Amino acid sequence: MFVAPDPGLLRLRTGLRAVLGIALAVTVAELAGFSLTASITGGLAALLALFTVADATVRGQAVTTLLLPLAGFPVLALATLLHDHTLLRDASFLLVVLAGVYARRWGPRGHALGIFAFMNFFSTQFLHALPAQLPELYAAVGIALAAAGAVRFVLWPIERCTPPPAAPAPLPGTGLARITTRQAIQATAACAVALGIGQVLSEDRWYWAVGTTWWIFVNTVSRGETLVRGFRRFLGTLLGIAVGMVVALPLHGAPLPTALLVAVCVFGIFYTAPLSYSWMMLAVTVMAGLLYGLLGVLDPALLVLRLEETVVGAVCAALAVLLILPVTTHAINDAWIQRALRAVHAATAASERRLAGDEAADPSPHVAELDLVLGRVRLSLAPLVHPLSPFRGRKARARKVLALLDECAAEVRGLAAVAADPDASHDARLAAACWRVETAVEGLTSPGSSRPAPAAEPESVPHPAPAALGHVSGLERLLAALDEPLRTPRGSLPVRS
Repeated sequence: MFVAPDPGLLRLRTGLRAVLGIALAVTVAELAGFSLTASITGGLAALLALFTVADATVRGQAVTTLLLPLAGFPVLALATLLHDHTLLRDASFLLVVLAGVYARRWGPRGHALGIFAFMNFFSTQFLHALPAQLPELYAAVGIALAAAGAVRFVLWPIERCTPPPAAPAPLPGTGLARITTRQAIQATAACAVALGIGQVLSEDRWYWAVGTTWWIFVNTVSRGETLVRGFRRFLGTLLGIAVGMVVALPLHGAPLPTALLVAVCVFGIFYTAPLSYSWMMLAVTVMAGLLYGLLGVLDPALLVLRLEETVVGAVCAALAVLLILPVTTHAINDAWIQRALRAVHAATAASERRLAGDEAADPSPHVAELDLVLGRVRLSLAPLVHPLSPFRGRKARARKVLALLDECAAEVRGLAAVAADPDASHDARLAAACWRVETAVEGLTSPGSSRPAPAAEPESVPHPAPAALGHVSGLERLLAALDEPLRTPRGSLPVRS
């Protein structure tokens, strides 16, 4: 956590920009004479706009930011109007959950709009907003989004120089085979149970259980990922409550020191999010305690209730992913590892064609795809390599798979660099070596398949490419080494939960 690299100080700059954008939004709302409820609503809207909008291009980010009110304003109106109608409010909240998770099938934009819609419903429960406050809530959110957009796209356009990493294409599927559809059903069922139990614990603060369940499903796919995220959320909340007891309680809602500490928490959220969900949740929990202090309702019992509701939400999420349309860690690991192996083959084949004289062949897109997919492989294998994972054998195999795939990527990059050299030439031995790589990949991704060996080609090219052959030979060795950890005696991947 404390020694993780920050290339280009990207996390530092992003965190400082978030503090600036949210501070600007809240300051304008206060100068406009809005109530504390409206100012906090605006600050949360600015935070979400800066945190969740993650399109691959600056133009896409701007469009998504402009679309946020279309997702948030109707939900904000619905939540305030139904505040005193418990059954209708609860049913509407669950419909927002269902739609918000299902929207993830449309990529980063659907993901951001779904989160923004959910959090607008959540924030009205958190702040007990009433219908009479709706006009100033709209104004505060509009001002906040304008402030966040001005800071992000005009004053400090970090993404213009450092584009955000692209996301790999989602795994295919239709109907219940589509992961987002399954997650929408899982999340809605889990939130329904969390809502009921949460209301038994507290008629006023039940929404923390629902919020916990919702956020555990964000950026997870398999049940292993969801369970690990639930544990990390509980751990971060527990630590945050301990810090809140020491930091937030003694302030008694004093405006200036509270505002300064909220700014520190905002920075902590953005700075730690890429590294540690637990540290991010610590910052979120402390910030929530500080906001409760501003609202004049903070006491130790409230913080304890916050922990209880978190436990309820985490347990409900865990039961949902285990019992309702489960997406196994094994299935997700298998799918992403196979996609990585196919990217290795595609890049190798494109490099071989380029060296053979086909100038239209370009391995670079396949290399870029491999890097993206490897990031997703690391995420899917994270539950198995977690320090608290009790499956030592699976942990060791998962770590070996990650190490070997990283080495494959290094060889692929080297091969692509050789292919890009205009002075590099083809070697007849290269075609045979690339064919063996293809055969090895097909053997790993399609057990039981077999392909004939290629006919030998005359070695007539006067300028062989020993560097290219070295990289392809390295790939052959690594793919052979991958065979053991990717298979059990029955021929299936062992990285299953």
